[in-house]
Amino acid sequence: MKYAVQWLRSLIFIAQMYLMMPLIGIVFFPWAIFSRRGALLACKTYCRWVRWTAGWMVGLRTEIRGKPPTDAVMIASKHQSFLDILLIFGALPAGKFIMKRELMWAPVIGQYALKIGCIAVNRGKRGKAIKKMVADVERGTAKPGQLIIFPQGTRIAPGVKSQYKVGVGVLYEQLGQDCVPAATNVGVFWPRHGIYRKPGLAVVEFLPRIEAGLEKNTFMKRLEDEVETASDALMAEAGFDVDAVD
Repeated sequence: MKYAVQWLRSLIFIAQMYLMMPLIGIVFFPWAIFSRRGALLACKTYCRWVRWTAGWMVGLRTEIRGKPPTDAVMIASKHQSFLDILLIFGALPAGKFIMKRELMWAPVIGQYALKIGCIAVNRGKRGKAIKKMVADVERGTAKPGQLIIFPQGTRIAPGVKSQYKVGVGVLYEQLGQDCVPAATNVGVFWPRHGIYRKPGLAVVEFLPRIEAGLEKNTFMKRLEDEVETASDALMAEAGFDVDAVD
């Protein structure tokens, strides 16, 4: 019975969450179409709305740990669900994502993504795709901010191991920016798929920055070690047994 009630609460929460996305987008659109500041404020308003409603509708509280950067850096984060996207973006003054080009055609999302400076990349053969991504990102640095990238390329369920992709190392070398790693446990409460949202405390933690200038492979090993270790600790804090997952 308890599970059924929480599942119903989760369904209502998800429904209103996706309803509010276009509503907030439409309300802010007259300002956002002419101003990046307006677009950023609209997106941050949505992040705050989801965090607030998650707390009282499904009992899912959220917390940001560490110091979010305010300068032009690359943020390389663990990615477990839609929630970590909202927490990271909402904590930054001018976040922008590397995202699939197809999303630029999505109503509301696409228009706002372009305005805040997100960088659309095509997926293709590995070498060609990486070269194109670097070129797109370098052009995108005209709009200052914090470039958010997910080194594993997609959402990864808690406890599942997945290789870090070389693209993050190439970007680190080519852009010459510091990298701020970020860890999370949000997937314990907000899964990749499905409706059920578990009560608890979902955390995104900004870790100490990795200074620019390291050799690519050295950087990637350090990044993976730090993000995975911190994420495992956050998941353990949330009661998830990482070692129990094959």
